[in-house]
Amino acid sequence: MHDLTLVIPAKSEKESLPSVLDELKPLNLEILIVLEKNDIETINSISEHNCKIVFQKNKGYGDALILGINNVLTKYFCIFNADGSFNPKELSTMYQKLTLNNIDFIFASRYEKNCSSEDDTFITYIGNFIFTKIGNIFFNLKITDILYTFVIGKTKSFKGLNIENKDFSFCIELPIKAKKMGYKLDTSKSNERARIGGRKKVNAFRDGFLILISMMKLFFKVVK
Repeated sequence: MHDLTLVIPAKSEKESLPSVLDELKPLNLEILIVLEKNDIETINSISEHNCKIVFQKNKGYGDALILGINNVLTKYFCIFNADGSFNPKELSTMYQKLTLNNIDFIFASRYEKNCSSEDDTFITYIGNFIFTKIGNIFFNLKITDILYTFVIGKTKSFKGLNIENKDFSFCIELPIKAKKMGYKLDTSKSNERARIGGRKKVNAFRDGFLILISMMKLFFKVVK
């Protein structure tokens, strides 16, 4: 997987990010961390780790991911969480499925057979179920976990999407635009682990409203 870069957005993750990087070390991957310059505690916590840091000038989860992926130089990228909830052992399966089948984007799923989540709440589970259904019905998406951003894909394909959402709506804009542009999408089984430390950055009701508005706009938007 020498042609794969992990993009890790981090915000106040001093408790978890060092452990995540330690667990990833045997894979010998390119790693790009996106964080804010004033997040000194997180920066200091990874000072001894071999990874590239890109500083985020603006705010937002989507903004961090757009910035990070646009700085990827390898053929493939993967969005990877800084909180320890993603299992590195799943990367090889996702990578092989992506490359062997010439897929543009693979979306990991916690809701297929033999999958699970130790970090989901009842509210986020219901919200994800509803938004995934909307994605399937109105956009003909075949993915089963639309709000889970454990995603691997072709860097060139992502850069051609012109993703605009700087908040958590990023997670639905990516698959919807990719589908509209005719890219090949698929899913991969995942078992989300409990986070090591820190708190959820998602505000279920606020971000859910923003995601709904974004889906409505994308339904009527012509993507070229």
